[in-house]
Amino acid sequence: MDKLLRHTPTEVAERKALSINPAKTCQPIGAMYAALGIHGCLPHSHGSQGCCAYHRSMLTRHYKEPVSAATSSFTEGSSVFGGQSNLLQAINNIFTVYEPDVIAVHTTCLSETIGDDVPQIVDKAKKDGKVPDNKYVVSASTPSYVGSHVTGFANMVRGMIKDFAEPTGKKNGKVNIIPGFVEPSDMEEVKRLAELMKVKTIVMPDTSGVLNGPLTGEFHMFPEGGVTVDELKDSANSRGTLALGEWASAEGARYLDTEYKVPCTVLPLPIGLNNTDRFVDTLRRLGGVSVPETILHERGQLVDLISDYHQYFYGKKVALVGDPDQLIALTEFLVSIDMQPVHIVTGTQGKTFYKRIEEITKDAPFEPNVKEHGDMFLLHQWIKNEPVDLIIGNTYCKYIARDEDIPHIRHGFPIIDRVGHQYFPTVGYRGAIRLLEKIVDALLSRLDRDNPVESFELVY
Repeated sequence: MDKLLRHTPTEVAERKALSINPAKTCQPIGAMYAALGIHGCLPHSHGSQGCCAYHRSMLTRHYKEPVSAATSSFTEGSSVFGGQSNLLQAINNIFTVYEPDVIAVHTTCLSETIGDDVPQIVDKAKKDGKVPDNKYVVSASTPSYVGSHVTGFANMVRGMIKDFAEPTGKKNGKVNIIPGFVEPSDMEEVKRLAELMKVKTIVMPDTSGVLNGPLTGEFHMFPEGGVTVDELKDSANSRGTLALGEWASAEGARYLDTEYKVPCTVLPLPIGLNNTDRFVDTLRRLGGVSVPETILHERGQLVDLISDYHQYFYGKKVALVGDPDQLIALTEFLVSIDMQPVHIVTGTQGKTFYKRIEEITKDAPFEPNVKEHGDMFLLHQWIKNEPVDLIIGNTYCKYIARDEDIPHIRHGFPIIDRVGHQYFPTVGYRGAIRLLEKIVDALLSRLDRDNPVESFELVY
């Protein structure tokens, strides 16, 4: 890898048919992660054993938790004649042996290519009596050859809403929150802010307590966390839906709006001061409540930290890579504290990404390089042509950081060489304080390393 990076050329060439070190992974990983946010749910990969093994492995390495999932275990025969019999047998075996409340089926490249009709197969399983009473099977189409893990997350969220939501004609007074492809700690922080405001919510999906739970010495196939089936059903009766992130959350929220007249509001992820303000204010309005002093106190602490350390943020150039929802919120936060995100790459497609970044940076004293459906090879080339002071992105950025000798803050998915992301949020005011602490630490650690003896200060 070191040799490969050292031979990354500075001359940028247009590439349409080749992706080098893509800044994304495939749809089923996002679908599997969303499914784990349903209480008592076992994700099921309708495809080969290898696909499921890779997806489980990546989630396990990121969260440092054993991720359970089933597979249809396609063979050569299944690949030619279809996987219906495999899935029917799998549904029967899973409910018999593991007894989940829900099986969440997502497709793979193989099952999509041969044209398996998963909803039809699930319907047949119900008619054949393979789905016990008060047990459920939901599904989502997640072919790996289009989109990314963010797309897969969005598709599974829409699938769970589509299959579960049941209007009763009576409003429940709650607010649905679709938190986006974020850490369990972020979902926990979103719920904490809502609880402080005394707003009743349905967070869907909710991986808090599932992928960041305690070690008690007892094994539980299905941890206590996750949104319940009853809550998912009741989501059609809420007073509104807050979708955090256009790419990961908006589709499910708009489905509830269109089908069940639950008004939806799409907001950026609440990363940073401005975006958390938007989230808190919208929650206040939907819940018909006031913002408590506790939250105002946290906001004041964040503003104080920005003021105290602004001198170290000012003018520092940053390279960003990750998911579009994360990058949009991060870019706005960095611009607001006078940092300069000059290189921004996402592997997920979506032309509106350019528009959002342009809106955020239009008054900034720099013009960023921006690429959707890009890769880390391009990011490395940009950095070679215009060096930066900091890289913010997932674990795979460490190679570029080492090659160019640049501080690296791990953020996004996957992070497989550090811990803490599943326990400490980066959303909300508290999350922003943690993010700033990581930025200050990276920048001052570099300053300590590079300063000559005569200017090596005890306190900056």
